[in-house]
Amino acid sequence: MTDYGRDLQFGVFVTPSPDLLDNSYAIAEIADDQLDFIGVQDHPYQKHFLEAWAFMATLLARTDRVRVVPDVANLPLHNPAVLAKTAASLDVISGGRVELALGAGAFWDAIVAMGGPRRTAGEAARALREAVEVTRLMWSGERSVRYDGDFYGLHGVHPGPQPAHDMQIWLGVGGPKLLRYLGGHADGWLPSNSYFPPEALPAMSAQIDRGATDAGRDPSTIVRAYNVFGEIGDHETGDRFRGTVSQWTEDLTTLAVDTGMDTFIFGAPDDDLTQTRRFAEEVVPAVRTAVARSRGRH
Repeated sequence: MTDYGRDLQFGVFVTPSPDLLDNSYAIAEIADDQLDFIGVQDHPYQKHFLEAWAFMATLLARTDRVRVVPDVANLPLHNPAVLAKTAASLDVISGGRVELALGAGAFWDAIVAMGGPRRTAGEAARALREAVEVTRLMWSGERSVRYDGDFYGLHGVHPGPQPAHDMQIWLGVGGPKLLRYLGGHADGWLPSNSYFPPEALPAMSAQIDRGATDAGRDPSTIVRAYNVFGEIGDHETGDRFRGTVSQWTEDLTTLAVDTGMDTFIFGAPDDDLTQTRRFAEEVVPAVRTAVARSRGRH
């Protein structure tokens, strides 16, 4: 059992579909009023999706409080120096409401079809580590920075602007080496239940802790976010993330107090507005109360 005692955060996953714009804006309004995050997937090769960063900029412009995070940014199709500048620019414009989450890449045929590289798992992992280092340099406020990597380079560039707040870098990774790297060098972890079920999380989180400890960092400083795709219903089921508000409350509370996950980003079927409202109005306050009660007993 691992509970890092971090404040809970909640968000909603919004699909960047041109066919769902009015629905997306309605979800963003709910999130701005009651949640902490809006997560936006970044699949530039998907013809049915809007460009993620243009969409995120629009959501930021239509909201006042909620933070927005790419969930996760498609690194192979974005130069990390330009990506860092884009994220910092939106952070400045929005008054500090952007975090940056990076992914090593997947769907390589689609990436190649759009002019991107095809990378092996090892190459993708090394490129991701380099991108984190490039991003830190681009946010450093130094007069001039250089970086010589196998995949990315900076050659006397003048970085800026700096983010408006201490912007975090989250990684959507799952392998033990990258998890240990995250513990030593990144600020947050963003897996999804569709790839990593709850029973896989403790061992993965332990790798993050190991990397943090080896680097002299406090593991409790690292955000542990979880994309939870499911459905809130009126009848109990035997399936996780598909059932009543009480079932959802128990599932998320257990994740918080037993596995240390502290941020939950809900993905409703077809971005259903009623589901999103139930999550924000019924599940979130119930989980906050249950976790506070559990922590008070220890």
